[in-house]
This record gives sequence, structure tokens and C-alpha cells, in this order.
Amino acid sequence: MELYAKALSIAIPFFLILIIIEEIAARKMKKQVNRGMDTISSLSSGMTNTLKNLMGLSIAIISYAWLVDKVAIFDIKSTWLVYVLAFIGIDFVGYWSHRFDHKINAFWNRHIVHHSSEEFNLSCALRQSISAIIGIYFFLYIPMAFLGIPAEVVAIIAPIHLFAQFWYHTRLIGKMGILEHILVTPSHHRVHHAINDVYLDKNLSQIFIFWDKLFGTFQEELEEEPPVYGVKKPVNTWNPLIINYVHFWALIQDAWRTKNWWDKLRIWFMPTGWRPADVAEKYPWSYWKNAFDQVKYDSQPSKSLQVWSWVQMIIAFGMVFHVLVAFVQFQYLEVMLYAVFMMVFIFAYTSLMDKARVAIPAEIVRFAMGIALYVWNGGWFGLQEIIPGADMIVLGFLTISLFMTFRFIQKEAPQKSASIVPEAMTAGR
Repeated sequence: MELYAKALSIAIPFFLILIIIEEIAARKMKKQVNRGMDTISSLSSGMTNTLKNLMGLSIAIISYAWLVDKVAIFDIKSTWLVYVLAFIGIDFVGYWSHRFDHKINAFWNRHIVHHSSEEFNLSCALRQSISAIIGIYFFLYIPMAFLGIPAEVVAIIAPIHLFAQFWYHTRLIGKMGILEHILVTPSHHRVHHAINDVYLDKNLSQIFIFWDKLFGTFQEELEEEPPVYGVKKPVNTWNPLIINYVHFWALIQDAWRTKNWWDKLRIWFMPTGWRPADVAEKYPWSYWKNAFDQVKYDSQPSKSLQVWSWVQMIIAFGMVFHVLVAFVQFQYLEVMLYAVFMMVFIFAYTSLMDKARVAIPAEIVRFAMGIALYVWNGGWFGLQEIIPGADMIVLGFLTISLFMTFRFIQKEAPQKSASIVPEAMTAGR
């Protein structure tokens, strides 16, 4: 975990620089690729995924190290060829796990957050799941384990493979000639994120596009069919924690409401979007049947709320980065408490971005947790040693934030709660 924290502390600033460069280039090209609240939501989603990983909230049913120890038939030395095989093997696993996430009802909840943005830009690449806690795809690693690819090699290659998927989340790069036949390019991945019927569930590869061509899921980007991004049934919230569980909540509701016991069981493993007939008739979903009818979600925040949301996100990012760079100095309990506080922090300000009244109790909980952690720790997790005066800054921010939340909810007419939380919680494919 220390290696993971160190790798992220290097990678995240690099990602942010590229996001800024993309925005500058888009403005010069007179294109809009970012919307403020959507970008904040994407960056906040990336923070929740980082916090989940730092807390160690991932359960492997069977670890790769155990698997390779039990089934390896070769003893491969750590040469450059092993790293190449590991990269290809991880990409093969990535294709099939990605395909299962798209095709199976319950598994879609593990992936919906990545598709939830109605924009397509580098920041949306950071929308990563916190709901995929249990590693269910261990069986896909069996071919690699048979070959005897060492676990330590996989541990090195896996984050590299993940980070290599960042760059192609952009609308600013067109088709790339011969590379279109080898790698996943921005054009290929625009298709993947689109809700147009012709593009749905296509281009599932992560690095090498030939998996899609081999297994029949390839679709070229068509000039006459510009991609429309998002999910068929919009999530209608900026809150990444809600987005992570919208589909799961919808499945629970359908399983509860249906009268058919067989449907209560099979709904979880049917194709994504499948619903029991009696429930679908009584509780129909609204969704974009025609992608070009899409109306993008907009909570219509005032200029001051937009500015305050950026302030909140930047402070949250600073705190998450503090956890990363000081990770080796923290006890596990400190990491857990800090991370839980940050989850509440993110929930509170993204709820405020929605102008949802739940922002008030969330903010109160954040304030109380912040004061309690300050007292318990005798300061703010040693931040005072890095930034003089940091303790007072944190306490001041917590107080101001509480006041600002009440002010914004009172001043800006909030949307009806049904259109913010419950509606979002019934979102599906």
C-alpha cells in the first residue's frame, strides 16, 4: 500500500497537468470539453476511489500470488519478455472483466460511475468505482498463473496498465492512422462511452484494440453518428458516492417489488437493464431512447456556488494528497478515520452542488467529525508540521463551510428532493 500511495502521489499531479493542458488546448480550438460542476464531480470521484484503496477496502477471493503458487507449470525468470507477457495478460483480463461489467446486471454497478459523466474528457477518466470491493474476476488470471508469471511482476505492471488508460479520454484527438488497428485510441474510446444504440457496449478493450476485433465487439467511430456521452438513464447528480450505488439500489427495489420469486433471484445475473415484467409495467423508467434527445443534467448553481464548489474540491484534494504523501507516517486507524472524514467531506459538498437538502445534515456530520478528529489527534494529523498555521486554517474552514452550506441552501431555491437523491437512486443503464 505504501508503494501505491507513492505511485499516486507522482501520477496525480501529472494527470492534473494533462487535464489543464486539455482545457487550454480546447479553448484555443474553440471547443468546450469541460463543464465546471461535471469536472468537479469527476475529480471528486477520483478522490473517493483513492481513499477506498488507501483504506484497503478490496477483498480478493483468491489472490494472484496464491494462484500462481498453486497452478504454475513453468518457472519464468523476470526478463523483459515476462513483463511483456504480463502486460498482454493483464490486458486480456481487462477486456473480459470489462465485458462482464457491461453485460451482467449486478456487475454494471461496479462500472456505472465511469460512464456517468455526460462529457468526455480527461477528468472523466478519474471516475473510478468504490463499489467494486470484492475481486470476482480471479479466474481470468488462470492462464497467466499457468505460465508462471510472477506475482511481483503483475504488481508492477498492473498500475502501469491502469495509468496507460488515461490519455485516450479526450475529444481533441482525431483518428490516429495505423495505431487505430493496434491500440485503443481516443476515437475508439469515444465510441465506448457513447449511448448511441450503434455504439452501446462496443470497444471494451483497454490497451490493445485487437481483443474487440477478435471477440466481435469492435465498432468504428462514424462521421454521421457523433457520440453522445453518459448512461441511458441519467444519474442526475454530481455526488459520486450516490452514483456508485444508483444501479444497485435500483436492482434492490425491483427485486423487492416483483411478485415472482424466480425474478427476485435472477435479476442480479440477467443482462444489464433487464427488469421483471410486472415491475417494469408498474414502475417504468425514463431513459434516453434516442441519444440525440439527451438533455444534460444541470443543477443550475449560481456563480458563487460554483466558485465555492471549486474551493471545496481544491481543499479536499489537498487533504487527500496529504494522506498520500504522509501515508507512511500514519497508523492504520488514522488512515481509516481521515479517509472516512474525507468521504463525508466529498458527500457534503457534492450534495450542495446538487442543491440537495441532504447537504445540511452531511455538513453537520462533517463539522462534528472534523472537530472530534482535531481534538483526538491534538491537531490535524501532523499537517501543522508541513504548513505552519494549518491547524487553525482547518478549524476556520470547517466553521466557514458549515455557515456557507446553510447560506446556499437557504438562498438558492433547492430542487425537489425527489429529483436529486431518490431520482438519482433509481438510475440504471
